[in-house]
Amino acid sequence: MAEPLGRVVFVGAGPGDPGLVTARGARLLAEADVVVYDRAVAAVLRWAAADAERIDVGAPAEHSTAQDAISLLLAEKAREGSLVVRLKWGDAFVFDSGGKEALFLHEQGIPFDVIPGIPAAIGTPAYAGVPLTYPGSGDALVLLRGHEDERDQPPDVDWSALARLDGTIVCYASARVAGLVLESLLEHGRPADQPAVLIYCGTLPRQHTVAGTLVELATHAAESKEADPAILVVGEVTSLRDHLRWFDERPLFGRRIVVTRSRDQARELVELLENLGAEPIEAPTYRLAPPDDPEALERAAASVPGQRWVVFESANAVVRFLGALCSGPRDLRALGGVRVCAIGPSTADRLTARGIKPDVVIPEFRVDVVIEAMAERGALMSERVLIVRPDHPILEPLAAELVRRGAVVTDVIAYRTLAPSPEMPEAQALYRMLLDGRIDAVTFTTPTSVQRFADLLGAEQTADLLKTTTVAAIGPVTAAAARELGIETTIVPDAFTVEGLVAALVKHFQGRAART
Repeated sequence: MAEPLGRVVFVGAGPGDPGLVTARGARLLAEADVVVYDRAVAAVLRWAAADAERIDVGAPAEHSTAQDAISLLLAEKAREGSLVVRLKWGDAFVFDSGGKEALFLHEQGIPFDVIPGIPAAIGTPAYAGVPLTYPGSGDALVLLRGHEDERDQPPDVDWSALARLDGTIVCYASARVAGLVLESLLEHGRPADQPAVLIYCGTLPRQHTVAGTLVELATHAAESKEADPAILVVGEVTSLRDHLRWFDERPLFGRRIVVTRSRDQARELVELLENLGAEPIEAPTYRLAPPDDPEALERAAASVPGQRWVVFESANAVVRFLGALCSGPRDLRALGGVRVCAIGPSTADRLTARGIKPDVVIPEFRVDVVIEAMAERGALMSERVLIVRPDHPILEPLAAELVRRGAVVTDVIAYRTLAPSPEMPEAQALYRMLLDGRIDAVTFTTPTSVQRFADLLGAEQTADLLKTTTVAAIGPVTAAAARELGIETTIVPDAFTVEGLVAALVKHFQGRAART
């Protein structure tokens, strides 16, 4: 019996911003068994399934030997019965090797689909405030190959005709190739004072644009040591950039901000930072693991009808507990006669999303505030209270204080937080960036994240490294946890929420230059 044949889907990832992949492309990424990706679009992997096999095949459109190997790899994975997504920079069929890889699959009898992406030549100028066409700017738009040619010579085109063209010229070009293109245009009669732009790292938070006349840009290209990919745009439309630029005008543009939440909780903060122009550096300081005694959580869930209060100390505690509750004979109706306390807005949001409105919401964990809020709704003496929390010791005093007040307390661990290994490449890269002063801010949203961050980099090293950057804590309790480790906090927002934290970062950095 023949083995099942998989298929390959070519997905254009766009120029780099992970938000530019199409909805269909993101859906196929989430379904893929294997993702074969260009290194330039690694950020788009956030849409891939956590358990998908991920294979980095280097820079887009490398030399022919590498491309042959990639084609063979795609065929091999498909023959194993896998759904393979070939994630390509820009669009797979625009100045890329997608056509060659697809033709190889056709010859091998392997089915494939193609999901177009935004070509870098289209997306990058838009992010730089340059419309490629505009009334009165000419009737032609020409795209020139640049990146795929490793030779020290310009693309092989009719330069005389191109120089006379009334319109816009766009070239995929490093600084070296851009210089060759500009020299060729000038030699064949393109006006020396015509405006142009060279856009590096398009659509990414480190995007930067050099504007000038053809002569000025040719001089820049000759002297530049820039190694980043770029897009060259030549034409009168580039003079509109001063009026239409938007991407690099956002309040956190170019800021490198470390997000220390666990990977499954980081998305909200990452997206808020990206929307304001920052480059979030994800540093998951811990991963979630089942509790040492999973049956304790099940017993606690079964005891809900006899409880007066259930206190949830994190959003993940909500997820784990409700999962245990609904896996047995009971469902959410078991909470009908129970008062619910949520520690933190995200915990309250998670409860509300499941149709449970908390009776009490505490902005940030403080034992005295929690006790006072619960006591306002009735005496605690002899009342049964269930606390559902992670394993961090900073959360332990609540149970002790409730017992002192006469309550009958069940303190259950819903999950453990495990620190990642300091040997992880991500940890080493983060250490180097902090050491080199290339991080603008480090954010902490829980006491756990502070402790695990110190575990990741080493307690003494962490305190020293963070002296040279901005430290933002979501609230005073998290700031106090940092202080205990010798970490001084620069920012504590008035509103102890992720939105409040981001707003405080914007206010702090207003008018200050980003680090390079």
